[in-house]
Amino acid sequence: MTTPAIPGRLPAGATQEGDGIMIGDGPVRVDAFIDFLCPFCRRFELSSGPALAGLLASGQVSLVYHPMNFLDQASTTRYSTRAAAASGCAADEGRFLEYAHALFADQPPEGGPGLDDAELAAIGQTAGLPAAAFTACLADGHYLDWPPYVTTRAVALGVESTPTVLVAGSAVRPEPRPIEAAVEKAARAG
Repeated sequence: MTTPAIPGRLPAGATQEGDGIMIGDGPVRVDAFIDFLCPFCRRFELSSGPALAGLLASGQVSLVYHPMNFLDQASTTRYSTRAAAASGCAADEGRFLEYAHALFADQPPEGGPGLDDAELAAIGQTAGLPAAAFTACLADGHYLDWPPYVTTRAVALGVESTPTVLVAGSAVRPEPRPIEAAVEKAARAG
């Protein structure tokens, strides 16, 4: 399999490989492969988000979110791609985590159109994003080629479903306790 070319534009905070947004600089890397239309990802974010925030705040982890577009076919407007691209716009403004959480809190059902761009922009305002810059980024489609790249890279790494969570490269259940235990174990192995 050939490695896909990195898109010409990457959101702020993108990993060196360009396949995720890195938050924090702790010694243990946690990778979360998500799709903004995935109901299990919503459950993951709402249950594990506080634990991940605590690990970030204590400086224990570097957290990398990989916004994928696995479920584009489950909406009539490629919602997974559009929402992931919008999260890239939020990353440019330093509000990726807040926006991702808000997207999951307001997640539309599978099978429909998903949220339109005006709704994605309104969620941005509730997440503290500057309206003009964020709306312009959405309207320009800055990062529409980024989610397919992220997804291709994830599949090449063996990711078959969302959410998938890796702690120091090893898969763990996407739940707070297993993640915290794996981070503690990885920190001890140092």
